[in-house]
Amino acid sequence: MSGLLIDDVSMRFELPDGGAVQALKNVTLDIKAGELMSVLGPSGCGKTTLLNIVAGFLAPTEGQVVLNNATVHGPGPERGMVFQQGALFEWMSVRENVGFGPAMKGQKREAAERVDHLLDVVGLQDFKEKAVYELSGGMQQRVALARCLANDPDVILMDEPLGALDALTREKMQSLVLDLWKETGKTIILITHSVEEALLLGERLLVMAPRPGRIHKEYRLPFADMGVGNDLREVKKHGDYNTTREEILAMIWDMEEEIMGRAEGAGA
Repeated sequence: MSGLLIDDVSMRFELPDGGAVQALKNVTLDIKAGELMSVLGPSGCGKTTLLNIVAGFLAPTEGQVVLNNATVHGPGPERGMVFQQGALFEWMSVRENVGFGPAMKGQKREAAERVDHLLDVVGLQDFKEKAVYELSGGMQQRVALARCLANDPDVILMDEPLGALDALTREKMQSLVLDLWKETGKTIILITHSVEEALLLGERLLVMAPRPGRIHKEYRLPFADMGVGNDLREVKKHGDYNTTREEILAMIWDMEEEIMGRAEGAGA
């Protein structure tokens, strides 16, 4: 794998009243194969827009996305998406959901062993014949991760995948994401609103600023590697973790204050 290049990408949305919103401006990122990147920032900073452009759901107004030396022109099997809600087929069993992609490619028999392995990895082997609607939210997100991995994408794109989970389940899923990252060597880009989650799950962390959406600051962090196979609560006790957390919280707070000031000024 050659990695992912986001090359001077801008996105402008035209409004019905003739106006426009500059959602992203001149975003450039060179992401190496196997990197785990978390992205956070205040609402309206273009996080999800950027992810949708990488996924091929949106075409940028300017710039391009290049994956494995080929320009992205739409969705493709080399990019897998995990949403906040699993987007699963509730009438199918867990096993059928995980094997859906390979089955659509005519690989059902060849993929059976892989599906069983992935169900073991995400701890759902005992639930493989259960219908998805019978599972908890955390289990459903495990199914979504396994289904994504069953298609063997080069890049996994995660849009707030743990945001709807309770605190304990979310912590367990964070550990699972780190374990899957190390086991599979996949490139992962994760969008989150949680500073704590971004710190734990990003060996590379981007803070984005809004209006227009752009990269404000980038961090290279040790916490993802530290968290693999270890208690994430112990990682959070690291002095640098708390220092960086407070720095980023203050940064985002200042952005939010600036946005509120603009809104009040516009309404005056």
